[in-house]
Parts: sequence; structure tokens; C-alpha cells
Amino acid sequence: MRTIKEINEKIKKGKAVVLTAKEVKNLAEEKGTKEVYKKVDIVTTATFSPMCSSGIFLNFGHTKPPMKFQKVYLDNVPAYGGLAAADIYLGATEISITDKKHGGSHVIYKLIKGEKIKLRAFGIPTDCYPRSEYETEFSIKDINQVYFFNPRNNYQNYNAAVNSSNKELKTYLGRISPHFGSMNFAGTGEISPLINDPYLKTIGIGTKIFFGGGEGFIAWEGTQFNAKKERNRKTGLPIGPGATLAIIADLRNVKEEFIKPVYIPGYGVSIYISIGIPIPILNEEIARYVSVRNKEIITNIEDYSKGEIIGKISYKELIERRVTFKGKKIPVRSLTKHAKAEEILKILKDKILSRHFFLTEPVENLPIYGKFENFGG
Repeated sequence: MRTIKEINEKIKKGKAVVLTAKEVKNLAEEKGTKEVYKKVDIVTTATFSPMCSSGIFLNFGHTKPPMKFQKVYLDNVPAYGGLAAADIYLGATEISITDKKHGGSHVIYKLIKGEKIKLRAFGIPTDCYPRSEYETEFSIKDINQVYFFNPRNNYQNYNAAVNSSNKELKTYLGRISPHFGSMNFAGTGEISPLINDPYLKTIGIGTKIFFGGGEGFIAWEGTQFNAKKERNRKTGLPIGPGATLAIIADLRNVKEEFIKPVYIPGYGVSIYISIGIPIPILNEEIARYVSVRNKEIITNIEDYSKGEIIGKISYKELIERRVTFKGKKIPVRSLTKHAKAEEILKILKDKILSRHFFLTEPVENLPIYGKFENFGG
């Protein structure tokens, strides 16, 4: 059995063998998983999808005289001020009070690009914070801290969506055509991070990741983490939504080509985020997991007009856009940017090979247990 320490030593010496998730599947099919364990040290995985449960903390420092920020607007987008005096949280999906197609993700993107943001803040005066209003413009250079803290990123698996009703549904997965006229999905299948480590043997609290062109860390289990589900006996993967990750990352280190705001008609504002996670091949069990193929990754088909699970489908059918449902071939629509995810696989591989990215030991494993899927039943 290998250790992460041993693998990092190999990276330092330029001797680590790193394959992308696409490359390792081909090796496993040709030579078998024992050969994967024997030859490969690290497998890079990636995704690039809208991740609605994201946002940033900002700290401005104190105004003169000081003020407790309570109601805050950034480019007319409400931010949460119910923290200490000059700390606020801006959610990526928060919508502008003047333009429903503009929101938190657009403000975040402007900060990444170094552009100016208009700040308006209001607070109830106190003896220690006597000021009641403040207005200014600022850029990323003018503030103390600005970092992502995303409660839910990187779903392990996700249901594919159809629509049995007689009207089009506008959802976070895009427009779903009526009368089973389309199937919508998100996810990168066999190259997705949590797909390649179904029991989170190597991914835990403190794991360093590629995030938005820079680096980030897994901070906790993500919200709606629900790993105690029906699992595929061969792959160990949950069928339908499973694990998620809470992630922290310095906004100053991300790059604009790896973070994109988006307006989804009928749903609202969201944000595309790129994530890449290296999987260390510590033993033969993990070598088997990283060898999984799209045909073995099964998810549920959910009728979004009724909220009911009505079937199952493989990611091979979804990603290859070859879906026959209810006796007819139907269009498949993906919200995930697969070409960008494959680019991230290679970027992370190159970072490791060039000794610019080392692995971290998780300080604690993420829990593998179930949670209530829906509040109140």
C-alpha cells in the first residue's frame, strides 16, 4: 500500500506517474486494474458545472467613523450583513433588485477581473458603531479578505430530468421539453471527482483541490450530503444524488476563464465553477474505483413535473446523447461543460508533473451516512 507522503516524494523527484481519468480508464481496459495500481500514482479528475450553493465572504475593514453593516448592496445585489461589523456574505444566486438577469455570480466575476463594485450599506447606529450609511466603490485591491465558502459543490451523482406534463419546465437544469421531449442532466460521469472515489477513501477534510484556476480546500461535508442510498454493487456508487463537498478558496487566486456567471431562463442566476481533484492510487481497491466507465455509472430518471423517479439510465447514454425513452429517441441536454472539464484534467496533471501541486492528507474523513432527503418527509 502506498502513502500520500511517498507519492509526494515521487512528485518532488519528478518520478510520479500521473494519468488523467480518461487515460486511466484506457489503461485499465487494456491491462487491468492490477496494472493500474502497479504503474499509476495519481489520477486527475474534474468537472465544470453550475454550482448554485456558492458564495464569498468579504471584509472591508472599518469605516471612519465605524459602522455595523446590516443591509448591504453590491451593484444592487443584496448581500448578507448579519455578521460582525464589516463582514458580509454574498451568495452567487442572489438576484439584483434592478435586473433579474444580474446577480451575485456577476459581482463575483467582476471582482475576479479586478473591476469596480458599487457598495451601499446601512446600519442601526450604536455607541461603538455610530455611522448609519456608507456608499463607495471598491475593487479586490481595496478589501482585506475575499474568499469563497461554498456549502455545496461537486455532486457525486445527480438525477437526469424529464417532463411528462404538457408545458415546458424552466429549471436549474435548463428547459425541459413537455411530453418527455428532452432529457436534461449535469455531471462529467467517469471523469468526475467523487465518481472515482465512491466511498471517499482519499477525499476528506483538508484535501487540496484545483479550484477556479487556483487552489482550494475541502472544508466539510457539503449540504444535502446523502451517501446512504441505493448503491451499484459493482462500482460502489450511489444511484442518484450522493456525496457533496463544502469548499473554501481564496478568490484572489482564481482565474476568470475557470469561473463563469450564468443566467438560466426561468430559474435565475448561477455560477459555473471548475473543480479538479487528484486521486492518489493508494491500493488496488482505489485502482478499481478509478477504472469505472460511463456505462457502469447509473442514475435515476426523475419526472420533474411530478417529482417522481420513473426509471434509471447510464452516463454512457447521457454523455453520448443516445437516449431512447418511452419508445422514442429524445434530445439530451447537458448543463455541464465537458470539454472544459477535460481541459482541467490535463492542467491539473501538468501542475503535478511540474511540481507545482502536491497532495494533502485529509485531516479527517468525510462521513458515509445518510440524511433526510426532504425536510418534513
